Order: sequence, then structure tokens, then C-alpha cells
Amino acid sequence: MAVRTQFENSNEIGVFSKLTNAYCLVATGGRNMAAFEKELSDHIPVINTSIAGCRIIGRLTVGNRKGLLLPNTATDQEMLHIRNSLPDSVVVQRVEERLSALGNCVVVNDYVALIHPDLDRETEEIIADTLGVEVFRQTVAGQVLVGSYCSLSNQGGLVHPLTPVQEQDELSSLLQVPLVAGTVNRGSGVIGAGLVVNDWAAFVGLDTTATEISVIENIFKLSGAQPQTIVTEMRNSLIDTL
Repeated sequence: MAVRTQFENSNEIGVFSKLTNAYCLVATGGRNMAAFEKELSDHIPVINTSIAGCRIIGRLTVGNRKGLLLPNTATDQEMLHIRNSLPDSVVVQRVEERLSALGNCVVVNDYVALIHPDLDRETEEIIADTLGVEVFRQTVAGQVLVGSYCSLSNQGGLVHPLTPVQEQDELSSLLQVPLVAGTVNRGSGVIGAGLVVNDWAAFVGLDTTATEISVIENIFKLSGAQPQTIVTEMRNSLIDTL
């Protein structure tokens, strides 16, 4: 199921956390992050950390169950702490990349990655090798920051609300998961900032509406429902509010 939460009065929880099927990174000092501990700590490690002294770790890192990539600004101490806290099967590597906000430039599940069209070729190879994924240079709704405007799991994906249906179909066939256009935090199109998700849990900002949560739970198969029920759910919600 999808859990509403905040990070120190901010609904942009995707900025301050990174969730995969093998681990969860949470920025240090968040008073309201007990939701992550409660939902996840029985299954995967929940690690408090910073990157280059900053708490915006969700926007600076990218990872899946096989690996984690950090920007070159991450300190040795931070890298050591993260590496010691993660399962042995997860490879941690720093990336020398001009576009250092990796979380904004890359969206990935355990099999496929979409990346910013201008990322270095070397970075593309590191992503493919470390995370064990196929890599595609792509935009979402004309936006190059694919990590900001898309969220992926192995079950499905949520993309920017202005993504054309034809582009959704193309991306869906590329990623081999169903996609739907939607919003978080009461109409925000910055999906990556307002939502973190893996194959069995999702966390959204506190402003996220019941309809948005319904779409999220259906497309990511968090409630056992099928994507086809989304339209029916939305129609029912609209009728209820009229």
C-alpha cells in the first residue's frame, strides 16, 4: 500500500529518500521518517545518510537492488558508511559526471534505465554495469530530467501528466511494464520528488489525494488491483465529490 508521509514539513519525500527492493536511504535528521522504519525495517535496511553533506539524497543518487551510484561529491566517509550498511550483494560506486544530480537524470528499476540524453557515454556504461540494466537515452513529456518526471518499479511506472498516449505506449514497450500518466501531492507533475516506490511499498507526500493514491496503488500493483480499474476508480471518486 501507499503511505503518506512528510520530511520536516516537506511533501517532496522523493528528494530526501531513495527506495529500492534491497535497501532504503533516508536523509539524516528527518523527524517524520518513522514511517519508513515502520514499513520497511523488517524487510530491508533503512539507512540514514547524507551526500556531500546535503540531505537531498534522493536527487543525488540512483540505485536498484544490484547497485547504488553516488555523485563524485560524496565524501569517503559517507561512501564507507553506506557500503557498510548495505547488503553485500549491492555494489556501491562513485560517478564522475558533470550532471551530478543523478536522481534527476536517471530513472531505473531492476532491469531497465532511462537516462538524460546528455549524460556521458562513460556514465551510461557505469549505469549498465553497476546496476545490471539496459540503458536508453530518453525524454518524458519533452522533459530531459527523466528521474524527476517518472517513477518506476518492476511492476509499473508513473509518468508526467502531460505525457502523450503514444509516448506512454513507446516507453511502456521499451520498459516492458505498464505506464500511466498521473500526479502526486495534489496535482504536482514532479513525480520523482513526491513519490518513492519499490515492488511492494510506496511512500507519497502528505498532500497526495485519495484519487492519486488509487492510481499509484493500481499501476504499481500494491493493492493487487489491475491497471484497468484505474479509470473506474477515478470515475467513482469524481462522482462521489460531485
